[in-house]
Amino acid sequence: MDTFDPFATRMRQAGLPAVAIEAFRQHYEALRAGRSGRMGRPEIGPVDDVPHAGDLSRHRAAGHAALDRTVVVKLNGGLGTSMGMRRAKSLLRVKDDLSFLDIIARQVLHLRAAHGARLPLVLMNSFRTRDDSLAALSRYPDLASDLPADFLQHKVPKILADSLEPVVWPADPEHEWCPPGHGDLYVALQTSGLLEALLAAGYRHAFVSNADNLGAVADPDILGWLSEEEIPFLMEVCERSETDRKGGHLALRRDGALVLREVAQCPPEEESEFQDVELYRFFNTNNLWIDLQALDTLLRQRAGVLPLPLIRNEKTVDPADASSPRCIQLETAMGAAIEVFEGARAVCVPRARFAAVKTTNDLLGLWSDAYRLTGDWQVVGARDPADGTLRVDLDPAHYKRIDQLEERFPEGAPSLVRCRRLAVRGDVRFGRGVVVEGDVELEQSGPEPRRIPDGARLGEGS
Repeated sequence: MDTFDPFATRMRQAGLPAVAIEAFRQHYEALRAGRSGRMGRPEIGPVDDVPHAGDLSRHRAAGHAALDRTVVVKLNGGLGTSMGMRRAKSLLRVKDDLSFLDIIARQVLHLRAAHGARLPLVLMNSFRTRDDSLAALSRYPDLASDLPADFLQHKVPKILADSLEPVVWPADPEHEWCPPGHGDLYVALQTSGLLEALLAAGYRHAFVSNADNLGAVADPDILGWLSEEEIPFLMEVCERSETDRKGGHLALRRDGALVLREVAQCPPEEESEFQDVELYRFFNTNNLWIDLQALDTLLRQRAGVLPLPLIRNEKTVDPADASSPRCIQLETAMGAAIEVFEGARAVCVPRARFAAVKTTNDLLGLWSDAYRLTGDWQVVGARDPADGTLRVDLDPAHYKRIDQLEERFPEGAPSLVRCRRLAVRGDVRFGRGVVVEGDVELEQSGPEPRRIPDGARLGEGS
């Protein structure tokens, strides 16, 4: 019997389409063959420079015209489990009592009104995020367009690390499955029928980004450049800082093609080079622009499956049970498609276009006055650029989950507009109107929680 047969049977029984099964087969066979998906110095090297978005203003008029043929796609499959959530992360309140989805909806509606463009918003949901997210968007009836409001990403079986057989976990069958990474975007666009519908309705480009990145707004300058230069695939990158050492970075293949390397693809002996932000200067924001006609052509040429590099993640079957068996989750990254599209490019964008919320550290900063909402619903930094990137470092034992954060900041975030770094160790609880300036470290000093009184000023100027 083919070793893949049990996986294929399971996936067919779950209603997964043939193309999704074939994509998983290719990655499973690569795993069995011992291919790790790693990329090192023999294959890649650093990228010296890329064009900057600030130099693209001459393409703005073309971008305004192209907005009517562009779709905004938001990856919305995450549950925010790392922060203790059990529903769509995009429903989390992030700024002025608005959720990610509230702000995204308003960003899109503003661009439509400003430029008379169709500019539909489409979510790539998972089964777990679909119902709640669509209910939230229903509060914006003007968002309705000539396209479905969402499409579903697929799921793939987890693989037992010792035998490479499918995981069977009767205690909770959901733990037998995992998401295939956001590289599933391309297969899901096709199998859902959305790609065909987009092309039939005259859409040419897709702007794709994570729902938890409110800095990712469709930019006419970038779109105009993409359109006029007929670039098939464009990745937005930012200059790396020390806080980005472990994120995926842009690299150059020996044949001159751009590639994306994630930390899981780095050989262990090159870890220090991977984290060298002066050597590998640019990280992937996961803001991507895709020529839909070019994507359709590629998928037709490759029987519906793009050859994206394998990412192997080893975890426990039950994430909450360290004693459960080790398993392998096979994933791909959507940004890795940069090496598949001939003529793909990258563009360096301001840090403001990468305002992702991955932890409660990020969330507290966004809650605070260090960021503000503009009249066109963009989230922008309100701090002096000379102060550098705001760094918030909260004790994960007391602040990792959303409920823990809310319990310790019951009156909302302190003022961080003049803060460079806030580090908290132990159980510290903040009152109303607290102001933090400069570099501040706080510690729980005894067995009881430490309380910061209303109106306290901490750090410089206190």
